[in-house]
Amino acid sequence: MIEGIIAAILGAVFGIGGTVVYEKRRVATEKNKADQELAQAKTKAGDIVLKAKDEVLQLENERRREWKKTENRLADRETTLDNKIDQLDKRAEKLRTQEDEVEDLKNEIRDIRTKQQEKLEKIAGLKKQDAADKLMQMTERDIKEDLIGLVNKLQHDAMEDAEERAQTILVTAMERMSSEVTAERTVTAVKLTDDEMKGRIIGKEGRNIQALQRATGVDILVDDTPGMIILSSFDPIRRQVARVTLEMLMKDGRIHPARIEEVVAKAEKEIDKDIARAGEDAAREVGVVGIPKEMLRLLGELKFRTSYGQNVLMHSTEMAHMAGLIAEEIGADVRVTKIATLLHDIGKAVTHKIEGKHHHIGAELARKYGMDERIVHAIEAHHDDVEATTPEALVVRVVDAASAARPGARNISAENFSERMRDLENVATSFKGIDKAYAISAGREIRVIVSPKTIDDLSAIKLARDIATKIESTMQYPGTIKVNVIRETRAIEFAK
Repeated sequence: MIEGIIAAILGAVFGIGGTVVYEKRRVATEKNKADQELAQAKTKAGDIVLKAKDEVLQLENERRREWKKTENRLADRETTLDNKIDQLDKRAEKLRTQEDEVEDLKNEIRDIRTKQQEKLEKIAGLKKQDAADKLMQMTERDIKEDLIGLVNKLQHDAMEDAEERAQTILVTAMERMSSEVTAERTVTAVKLTDDEMKGRIIGKEGRNIQALQRATGVDILVDDTPGMIILSSFDPIRRQVARVTLEMLMKDGRIHPARIEEVVAKAEKEIDKDIARAGEDAAREVGVVGIPKEMLRLLGELKFRTSYGQNVLMHSTEMAHMAGLIAEEIGADVRVTKIATLLHDIGKAVTHKIEGKHHHIGAELARKYGMDERIVHAIEAHHDDVEATTPEALVVRVVDAASAARPGARNISAENFSERMRDLENVATSFKGIDKAYAISAGREIRVIVSPKTIDDLSAIKLARDIATKIESTMQYPGTIKVNVIRETRAIEFAK
C-alpha cells in the first residue's frame, strides 16, 4: 500500500515537472515573438522619423526661399520709397522758393499801390476816406429816387406773392383732404323692435323707466314718436350710455330694475373703452405721439360731441391733417402744429363742467398736463380774443376756419343737404322762361339756363336779381350763393 502511495506521489511530481517545462518553453517562444515584433516596430519607427526629417528639411528650405523673395521685394519697395521721398523733398523745396518769390511780389505790389494812392491823393487834394464818402453822397443823391421806387416795387411784389402763395398752400392742403363733406349728428333716438317692447321698457307703474333714468341721468321720452324712444340729456356721454343700455336690454329681453343697473354698469365700461380707443386712434391717425393719457381721454370724449352739427373729433382730425400739410409748406414745426390742432377743441369736452370759453379751458388743461407752451398758445389763440403770435398758432386758426366754413360741414346732414339743393333749383325754375337750373359747388352757386327766345339780355340781368332776392327771402343757407344766368343763342342750318 505504501508503494502505491509513493508511486502516486512520483507520478504527480513528474506531471508537475512536465507542466513547468512546457510553460517555460511557451513563455520563451512568446518572448522571442514579442522581441521580433518590437524590432520590426523600431525599424518602422526609424523609417518614419527619417521621412519626417526629410519633409521638415524640405519645408524649411521652401520657407527660406520665400523669406528671401520677401526680403528682396521689401528692399525694392524701400528703395522706391526713398526715391519718392527724395522727389517730394525736392518739390517742397521748390514750392518754398516759389512762395518766397510770390511774397516778394506781393510786397512790391503793395508798395506800388501805396505810392500811387499817395500820388492820387496829392493830385485830387482828398484823402481816400474823404473821396469814398463824397462818392457815396453823390451816388445816393443820384439814385435815391430809383432806390425808393425799387423798394416800393419789391414790397408790393412780396405782398402779392405772399397772398398768392398762401392761397396756393391752402388750396393744396384742402385738395389733399378726402374726408366726408357732411358729418352726421350724434344719434339720440333708439328704434323699438315692436310696440310691446315700449311697455316692457316702461315697466309696471313705470318702475323700469324710472330705474333707467336714475341710473343713466337721461330723460327718456317714450310717447312722442311712434316706434322710437327719444333720449334727452345735455351730456352726450350719458346719452350714449343710455342708448347702449337700451339696445343691450332689448337684445337680451330681460328688463327689470336689478338687470338695468347691471347693464348700465356694463355699458359705462364699454363706452369708457370706446372713449379711450377713439382718442388713441385719432392720435395714431394724425401721426403724433407723446400726448398725455388724460388729454387723449378728453379727446376721445369729443367723438360724442357736435358743434353746429359737425362732429368735433372728426373736425379736429381733419384739421390736424390740413395743418400738417400747411406747416410743412411754410416751415413751421409740424409736430407742434398737429398736436395743437388736434387738441384745439379739447375744452369742449368739459365746458359743461367748467365755466369759461372752450379755448381758454383747453389751454389751461394743456398747461396743467405739462405740454409745450407753443401748443398751449396755439390752442388758446385759435379764436380772435387772443392774438396769435407764432406760425403754429396762425396755422391752427386758418385750418379751423377752413374746416368749419367748407360747404356742407355744419348745420346740415346728407339728406338735408340734398333737399336744400333741390329747393334751390326749384326756386330758380319757378320763374318763367327758364329751361334748366343746376345747383353746383355744394349749393354755393346756381346756374340758370334761360330760353333765348323768351328772355333777352336785359331781362336776363333782371332775372338774376329776382332769383337772388327770392333765395334770400325764402331759404336759409350759410355764406353766399352766386346766381349765374346763362343765355345762349344758337343758329342752326342744314346744307342739302
